[in-house]
Amino acid sequence: MKVIALKGDVRDGLGKSATKKVRKEGKVPCVIYGKNENVNFSVYQADFKHLVYTPNTYLVQVSVGGNVKLAKVQELQFHPVSEDIIHADFYEVDDKSPLSISVPVKIVGNSPGVMAGGKLQLKIKKLSVAGLIADLPEFIEVNIDELEIGKSVKVKDIQVENLQLLDSENNSIVSCVVTRAARSAADGESEEEDATPEEGEATEEKAEE
Repeated sequence: MKVIALKGDVRDGLGKSATKKVRKEGKVPCVIYGKNENVNFSVYQADFKHLVYTPNTYLVQVSVGGNVKLAKVQELQFHPVSEDIIHADFYEVDDKSPLSISVPVKIVGNSPGVMAGGKLQLKIKKLSVAGLIADLPEFIEVNIDELEIGKSVKVKDIQVENLQLLDSENNSIVSCVVTRAARSAADGESEEEDATPEEGEATEEKAEE
């Protein structure tokens, strides 16, 4: 899994007025929950762009006051109107302890259901997993080569080496559903078949004439 670097400034004041001042400077109040101590710091709002507003998942190398810690994003709080990040929590991790994190799903293969007129529905964009940092992939492949119309690939159908999948095993990751156009076409064919007279009926009509 890739790592993004964030440089923060140590926060001395933690009250409401100090927090308000930090936000006026275009920064986000942050805290990293460490192994030995918690560190309060701030990061410029713009620096979150490539970390948060992306479908990918990254670990974060946080540099504050000369100290460097590897962490994951634990929680983000957004302003209800502007949607700016107003607070960020990070959790320190290491390469010896398993951690839980969400990993993006990557669809691979060609679905027979789609080729027959169905439509893919991606229901889970990221899967929650637990494992060591060295085993964390950038994405988890979900193969749809055998996905027919009306069927789904579920969590229990996926196996990832050295990782534990934390989502419910019966949750659908991706499904192939019938489209309205395909359903209408199928209904139209059925009506045409019902309207076509059988051979015996046609013979009787001609005989009566």
